[in-house]
Amino acid sequence: MTWFRRPATAGTRVSLLYEGSTKAAGAAALLSPRRVLTCAHVVNDALGRDLYSPERPTGSGPLRIAFRGSGATGHRTATLSVWVPPQRRPSAVEWEGDLAVLDLDEPAPRWLRPVVWRDMVEGQELRAWHGGGEAITFADTVVRLKEGRFGYLDGQLSGAAIGPGYSGGPLWTRDASAAAGLVVAHLMPAQAQPLQAQQAVRRSWAVPWQAVRDELARAGAVDVLDECAVAGPRPNCARQGGQEAARSAAALTPVLRALLDDPERRGDHARTLAAGLGYALPPADGRPAPTVEELAEFLVAEERALATLTESLAPAVHGAGREALNSLLALGRLEENVRLLSVGEHRQLLEDLRRVTAADATLVPRAAREALRYMVLPGPLGASARLTEADLDTVVLGLEGYPDGPSAGGGAPPVPALLRLAAFVASAAPDAATRGSLHAWCDRVAQRLGISPIALAERRADAANWAAHRPSPVSRIVLRLSADRTDPDRYRCRIDLMRKDGSTTGVASPEGTCTAEEIGRLVREAAEGCEGDDTYPVTQVDVVVGRDGLQLPVDGWDTGSGALGDLFPDLGGLRLALGAKYRVALRCPEMSRRSPRRDSEMRRRWAAGHAGLLVVDETSGTVQQLYQLLETSHKDVAGVVLHGPREERDRLLDLCLALGVPVVLWDREADGHGHTARLDALAPAGPLHQLPERVREFRAAVFGSSVSSAARPALVWEDAELPVPGSLELLDPS
Repeated sequence: MTWFRRPATAGTRVSLLYEGSTKAAGAAALLSPRRVLTCAHVVNDALGRDLYSPERPTGSGPLRIAFRGSGATGHRTATLSVWVPPQRRPSAVEWEGDLAVLDLDEPAPRWLRPVVWRDMVEGQELRAWHGGGEAITFADTVVRLKEGRFGYLDGQLSGAAIGPGYSGGPLWTRDASAAAGLVVAHLMPAQAQPLQAQQAVRRSWAVPWQAVRDELARAGAVDVLDECAVAGPRPNCARQGGQEAARSAAALTPVLRALLDDPERRGDHARTLAAGLGYALPPADGRPAPTVEELAEFLVAEERALATLTESLAPAVHGAGREALNSLLALGRLEENVRLLSVGEHRQLLEDLRRVTAADATLVPRAAREALRYMVLPGPLGASARLTEADLDTVVLGLEGYPDGPSAGGGAPPVPALLRLAAFVASAAPDAATRGSLHAWCDRVAQRLGISPIALAERRADAANWAAHRPSPVSRIVLRLSADRTDPDRYRCRIDLMRKDGSTTGVASPEGTCTAEEIGRLVREAAEGCEGDDTYPVTQVDVVVGRDGLQLPVDGWDTGSGALGDLFPDLGGLRLALGAKYRVALRCPEMSRRSPRRDSEMRRRWAAGHAGLLVVDETSGTVQQLYQLLETSHKDVAGVVLHGPREERDRLLDLCLALGVPVVLWDREADGHGHTARLDALAPAGPLHQLPERVREFRAAVFGSSVSSAARPALVWEDAELPVPGSLELLDPS
């Protein structure tokens, strides 16, 4: 038996309750302090729907979650964030999919630890609990067969058996250190074909962790997977990866022996380590200390063990001991499963960042863009100009795994990305108590890691200069869009702030694709993040697209309403179109690459003094006719209004852009010249410089009404004095 023994984590249980009842519809697993995982059919049951209904639940109130532990209970509400519907298979007992991720409205109770996941393999002895949470309902079972995405379980003919109410709960390993999957269903006698009823008395089936991981990845829930804690392979495990873990532990052994060869001292630090990680004390076998080999294996298997051990060692080592500690930390940085922060450091940093984010949701992203300007920012940090408290776990986990930069010199380790970010956040924290707490946190972590005080002081000086600097006001937001090749309803995007001095600040660059509504929300958050700027509120949004994106209805995309919408849940939130809130105009730099004379022609046409506006009607509605006009009698016009059939209008638009016409207006939904009058309300012949605001006002009136026959104006506005920011992005070579 190993010296380190995890307490009965399975003594804490999560339940999903029926609406208006304290009765559990099923069980669930805590993924992170803000998320739980269960089966989709359990959510259906809790809401009174058909168990196998594939449609995503809408219009229902928040789901109710109960947490139960030894002498403690807690309740939270949650909303559905990821839906993988149950999919029945013809002539099959099992079904596919059947997963749901719920976002908690408040963090789970602190006494409840998120589940650590482990791959399911045949022969594993597992334990499940009923969703009601009573300890007496435990049911022991064994994985008899794992085939594809299904794990088949058999229980002994004694004790409790898995049955209704167990679905959605984690299947714990017998030492309660990890879960290998979720209970899905018990094989009921009526469903036992082709088995006889007596052959299915204790047979159930589950979805293994491997299948959960694959299903969530297919659903695009990468951020959810990033938050999941996964156990490293056991050194004595015969599965693939065990030999690698054993080699890693063997590499740590001589360094640990140099630091903790004395059993009494090793025992003291091991007990401190076990207590910090929530392991049982005293050890079950009564030995005063683990062996050096056991300690090495534990440091490889438990992600925060090495950092937590070095936290207790660092104040007491000097000289050769400090060198050995640096070697141990260096070896830890090579291990994928070893985290940068100790349990206490991780907890304290999250507490400080939550206070910062509650006061200013834009501060952490702003600090990251400056402190880590040559890095691809992970998860929500790079995808949005604002963070929620629920995002912080993902952000910290992501930055802990970042590779180290160049050494600070003299053999000292570099300042990690997370420490740099903390220093910058501290410099601009909203109150003295938080600033002091973050500075003290940086000092402790730097001392433990052996980072040069001079290197940390340099980062703090950079941070102080940044916090004191007032950037040039933002003049507009630039949204780059490109459609996903496999799903036309999803887009890749990047959002930049353009400042009056010509500088650019990137605020959002999601790693994957986004829906139209998600992009609308990101633009709103980027604009609101400029609050306090001299030009707030920002009113201009330039949408940079290719030729194939000129007809996208970006101006109609919903911006969401943020926390304000929570005041009106019966309305499903408040809605406002992007083009009603901002002056949305299209830009197409691709045409400048196709037509070398375009940029110079745009500058010339602007300089000509906006010589009138050309309205293309039936008398000038062919490509040849318009080309002749723009090259002769209307060579100086800066704007063109296009009418006519869609196909011909698209060709005319290409011609206008290629010839350097900087302003083009058309009705995206018009079918022909019979719809010409629909644009009259925009007064196209009015002052050209006021056209973007007239278009915004028109869109606000249209999107706020039920009129379906109104125009849907699209506007290209190419400002020669405000070039589109370049797409070249230089990253940290490390």
